[in-house]
This record gives sequence, C-alpha cells and structure tokens, in this order.
Amino acid sequence: MTERREIAVYSDYKSPYAYLAKAEVYALAADYQVTVLWRPYILDIPRYLGSARVDAAGQVLEESRNAHQWRRVRYSYMDCRRQARKQGLVIRGTQKIWDSRLAAAGMLFAQNQDEGVFRRYHDLVFERFWRRELDIESVEAIVDVLQEAGADASGFAGWADTGLAEVARICREAEAMGVFGVTSFVLDGELFWGREHVADIRRMLETPVG
Repeated sequence: MTERREIAVYSDYKSPYAYLAKAEVYALAADYQVTVLWRPYILDIPRYLGSARVDAAGQVLEESRNAHQWRRVRYSYMDCRRQARKQGLVIRGTQKIWDSRLAAAGMLFAQNQDEGVFRRYHDLVFERFWRRELDIESVEAIVDVLQEAGADASGFAGWADTGLAEVARICREAEAMGVFGVTSFVLDGELFWGREHVADIRRMLETPVG
C-alpha cells in the first residue's frame, strides 16, 4: 500500500477565490492517495484592500479605500463571477467586510464530527454566504448550518470561544510557514498560493516520494 500523503489547504469563507477553488481541492482528494487537511486562514482585507460598506443597491455608505483599491476590488469580483459561471456558482458582492472567524470555528467543529458533516457544512457556508443568505457572524446561524449538515451542534455556542482561539493559533502557525492569502496549499513542505497551482500539485502527487 502506498502511504497517503497530506496536503494542507488554507481557506477563508469570505474569499470568493477560495469558493472557486473548493471543487478542485475535492477533486484532488478523489483522484489521488492524498489526505486533505482543510485549515482556516482569516484574511485581513482592510490592511491591503481598504474597507467599505454598501447598501443592497450597491451604493457606498462608508469607505476607506483609494482609487487603486476600488479598481482592484471591482476587477476581482468581475473575474470571480466570470469563473463562477463555469462552475454554476453564484457570487454576489458583499455589503461589508465580514468577520469570518466564527464560521471558521464552525468548520473546525464540523471536522471534529466526521468528514461527511464537514463537507456538507463547508458547501453550505460557501454557497449561502455568497448568495447573501447567511450571517457568518451569528452563532445562531452557524449552529443552524451545523445542524443541517448533520452535526450535533448543541455544544457549539459554549465551545465557540475555544474554537476562535484555535482558529487564531492555526493562522499564526500558517503565517510562520509563509502563508499570506487563500487559497494556499502546503505539500511536502512546499507552499503554493492560488488555485492556478492545482496543476503543479497534481504533478507532484503523480511523482512518488523518495
């Protein structure tokens, strides 16, 4: 038996690029003898893209962005929607920069149950958040998604602070390895950033270690 290799995948629910990469990561797990370790990495978007809040019609209510940052944000959403159409996904622009730490804690909680619960939770959070149908900052909303995914979520509210601390620890460890964005992959100690590197990762997985 060939020993299963592990690949760490760092993701953030508020990243449309991470949403686009999800199916490709699932395919890696299905096509190769590899264990995918999904891990949270929380993006500090205001630090490099500024911040803004808009209403339902897209009118800017408040902002802290320069012209360059606005152009970059608008292009990113346009490009993500273009790529999302290829997968049949819906990506609607967010009305503010969300704090995704609680949803990430929910991801860890789901992983502690089983793989099926995690997959369903992961899919539901991404899909509903990007349709503007899920408040990822609400404990009650995360509990509802966990239950729908098949988890025993009765203890999540009491565990949430522990989960948030675990998310922070994982993010610090990721940064110590050089992670700065999502989707990031670590395979055999080598770091890759961006879904365009999935082809490189596939070639590595096809090459025996040693």
